[in-house]
Amino acid sequence: MYWEIIELANGEVALRRADSNDDPLLVIRFSDEAKERLKEQRLDVARAMISAGVQVATEIESGDDIDELDDDEVMVH
Repeated sequence: MYWEIIELANGEVALRRADSNDDPLLVIRFSDEAKERLKEQRLDVARAMISAGVQVATEIESGDDIDELDDDEVMVH
């Protein structure tokens, strides 16, 4: 099974099966401020985010321990 990263008509970045037009597995939406700051690198950042997420999901599915970040490394709002 192959996955593809696509940009949707509304500017969101999505991950979906390459052989399907079904709803994406996930969608990343950048704020206008983030778009302005990231400019052309927005898709690179989305690709890195998706890659990290897939890696963690794979580790979880395989039962491997994942490296946890300290609470002060990531702020969740």
